[in-house]
Amino acid sequence: MEMTADQTPAPPPPAEPGMHDPEAGRRKRRILWRVLGGIVVALFAVWLVLFVTKGRFLKSTFESFVGGQTHRKVTVGGDFQLYFAPFRIKFYAEDFRIANPEWASRPDLFVAKRIDTRIAPLSLLFGKRRMYWLDLADGSADLEWNAAHTANTWTFDGKKGGKPLEFPRIDVATVRGTTVRYVDPRMRVLADLKLEDITSTDARIGKAVGVTGKGRIRDTPFTLVAQLLSPDATANRGQNKLTGRIRAAGNVVDVAGTLPSIADIENVPLQVAARGRNMSELLGIIGVAIPNTRTYRLRGQMVKDGDVYTFTRIRGVAGKTDLAGKLTITNGERVHLDSVLTTKSLDIVDAAPFIGYNPDIVEAKGAVAAAAATGAAPQRILPEAALPVETMRAFDADLKWTIGVVRSRNLPISNIDLTLDLERGRLALSPLTFAMARGNVASDTVFDTRQRPSAVTYDIRLAPTPMGRLLKGYGLAESGTTGTIKGRIQLAGRGDSVHDSLATSQGRIAFVMPQGTLWTRNVQLAELDLGTFVQKMFEGKLEKPVEVNCGLLAFTVRNGIAAADPILIDTSKNVILGRGGFSFRTEAMDLAFRADGKKFSLFSGQSPVGLKGYFSKPSLDIISDQLMGRAGIGLGLSLVATPLAGVLAFVDVGDAKSAACGPILSGARASQQRTTKGEKRDDVGNGTTATAEDGKTGAGQKKDQRKKFLGIF
Repeated sequence: MEMTADQTPAPPPPAEPGMHDPEAGRRKRRILWRVLGGIVVALFAVWLVLFVTKGRFLKSTFESFVGGQTHRKVTVGGDFQLYFAPFRIKFYAEDFRIANPEWASRPDLFVAKRIDTRIAPLSLLFGKRRMYWLDLADGSADLEWNAAHTANTWTFDGKKGGKPLEFPRIDVATVRGTTVRYVDPRMRVLADLKLEDITSTDARIGKAVGVTGKGRIRDTPFTLVAQLLSPDATANRGQNKLTGRIRAAGNVVDVAGTLPSIADIENVPLQVAARGRNMSELLGIIGVAIPNTRTYRLRGQMVKDGDVYTFTRIRGVAGKTDLAGKLTITNGERVHLDSVLTTKSLDIVDAAPFIGYNPDIVEAKGAVAAAAATGAAPQRILPEAALPVETMRAFDADLKWTIGVVRSRNLPISNIDLTLDLERGRLALSPLTFAMARGNVASDTVFDTRQRPSAVTYDIRLAPTPMGRLLKGYGLAESGTTGTIKGRIQLAGRGDSVHDSLATSQGRIAFVMPQGTLWTRNVQLAELDLGTFVQKMFEGKLEKPVEVNCGLLAFTVRNGIAAADPILIDTSKNVILGRGGFSFRTEAMDLAFRADGKKFSLFSGQSPVGLKGYFSKPSLDIISDQLMGRAGIGLGLSLVATPLAGVLAFVDVGDAKSAACGPILSGARASQQRTTKGEKRDDVGNGTTATAEDGKTGAGQKKDQRKKFLGIF
C-alpha cells in the first residue's frame, strides 16, 4: 500500500525490557562527565586557592575541627599553612599546641615551636599514618597516665585502659630540641627524656640517635642513657635496635632489643642485665622488700604485656650463690611478685640475711658483730633487725625456691624446698623442707604483721637423723655411732624481729634419742665418770660404743625462758640428768648435767658439768665447787688416815634408777617420767627455773649446799 501525502510515519515501537537504549546511555555518560568535570574543576579551584593562599585562612577552622575530633583544645599561635604541594598535604604550624585532659598535671600534651611536614593524603583515610618528611623544632610531649590507670593523655577516644603510644611512619626527619615527659602514678614513675638532634642527609639519618634522661621511680632517682642504633629503620617503622643503661641506687641495668617502633615495647622480648651491691636495693626501688644480698649479677629476658613484666631465662649469682629461674611482676592495684627459682649451691653466708644478718659483716667479722649491727646487745647473736612491716603490707608475693646443697663447714644441709607466700602483710614460709645429715627437717613459720606487734609462730620438725653425721663438724665421729635423734620445736611469740618474737615466746622444745650407740669418748666426757674414762683411756678402748637406751632433751618455754622439762638420758651404765635452762631474752645459758652410775665405780667425781655463758660464747664448767669439795675431803682423809681412804671420796655406789623409755620416747614432761619399776621420778625437776629480774635462768638452790654452780644436785 502506498502512503498518501497527509499520512505521517508511525513512531517506533517502545523498547522491550532488557533491550539496550543507546541514546539513554549517551545521556548518562554526558551527565557523569559533567559531574566529574565539575568535581575536578572544584578540586582544582580548591587546590589553586589553597596553593595561592597556603591555606592560612583555614587556621580557625583547623583548630575547631581537630579540637572537636580530639576533644582537646588545639591552637596555633603563629603562622599556619595547610595545602597540597602538589599532591602531598603540606602542614606547617608555629607555636602549635594540643591540650591535655583536665586531670593531667600539665596543660599541654604536645607543644612545638615549629612543625613542618608532608603527609600522604590517603594515609589519613586508610592504613597507617605516613609522613614523607618531618621538620620539628623544640617539640615537647607530655605522656601521662591517670591515677586509676584507666586513661592516658595520648588516647583521644576515651578508650578505657588507653591505647599504646603509636608513631606514624616517617620517611625523612629533622628533629631538634625534643623532650618527652612520662608519668605513671600507679608505678610512681616520673621520667624526663631528651632526644639528641636528628638531621637527615639524602633521606638518611646516618647515625645513632642518643637519648638521655633522669627521673624517679617511687622515691629513688635514676639516670638513663640510650641509643637507637638503626634510626633510619625506626623512621620507616622497621626494626629498631635499642640499647640503654639505667643507674639507680647503686644498681646498673642494661637493656637491649629490637623494637618495631621507637616507643613500642609491648610484647617485645628485651635482653636485660643487672648488677649491683645488693639486690634488695634493686627491688626496693619498686617497693618490694627482700633480704639483703651480697654483690649480684643477673641477666635474663623481659617481656612487657600491659601491667605484667615477665622475666625469664634468669641466670646469675648473688655473693657465692647461683640463681636461675623466672620472675613475674604484676603492677596492678597491688604489686605482686610470682617467682620460681633454682639454686645448685647456696653459700651459708649468703643465707644470713634470712634471719636479719648483713652477709658482708658475717663473712668479715662473724655473727656477733652482725647481730650488733642490727642493734643487739653485746654477746648476743639473735638479730634485732625489724621486719619491713609497711613494705610487706604494700605488695604480695609467691615464691618457690629449690636449693641443691648448702656449703657449710659444720651442718650438712641439702635438698631445700621453700614455699613462700606473702599476702597483705602475712608472710608464711610453709612448707620449708630440707635434708640434714640423712635426716629430714620440715618447718612452717608465719610472721603475721597484720597483728601488732607481729604474731610469729615456729613449728620445726626433725625426722630421725644419724647423730654421727649431724654432729661430725662438732667433734662427734660417725665411726661407732648408730644413735639417732628426732625432735620438734613449737613456739609462738610477738615481735617484729627474730629476737623479739623468741623473747616473748611460749611453747616447747623436745629432742628424743631412741636406742643406739655413741662414740665412747664423747659420752664419757659428758657423763664425767672419771674412773671409767681413765680406765678406758689407759686400756686403749676409747672407741668402744656406749649403749644409749633412750634419751630426752626437752624444754618448756614461758615468756622467752626455756626450762629443762626434762633432760634425761638412760645409758647402759649411767642415767644422765640435767637441770636449768636458757633465755631467749638475754641469750644467757645456765645448765648443769650429772651422771648417776648404775654400777660401782672408783674415781667418779659425780659433780655437775656446767654449761654457762651465752649463745654466742658458751663455756663448759667441769671442775665445779662440788668436785673441788670432794677433792678437799679426799686430801684430808689421806692426811689423817691412809692414802687409800682418800679414794673413798670419789666412789660412786651405783644407785642410779634406770629410766622407763616409754615417757622419754613420747617426749613427755618431767612430771610424767617414771623409773623402770613404774615409780615417779623425783630427780628430774618440774620444768621450771628460778628466774632473776634480768632474765637469767637458774635451777633453784638449797641453802645448806655449798656448791654455787646451779644448786640443783
